[in-house]
Amino acid sequence: MNIVKDYQNWRKYRRTVNQLRSLPDSLLSDIGVNRHSINDFARQVSDN
Repeated sequence: MNIVKDYQNWRKYRRTVNQLRSLPDSLLSDIGVNRHSINDFARQVSDN
């Protein structure tokens, strides 16, 4: 368990969630994400 890496992943997750939530539904649809799957999508992105 690496606390620094975990914190960096969490920050990346939060940044991604905030950015996606600010997009209109039409843009989310264009990238294949809906409002209900933002958290799951952000989690996948932050784990990479």
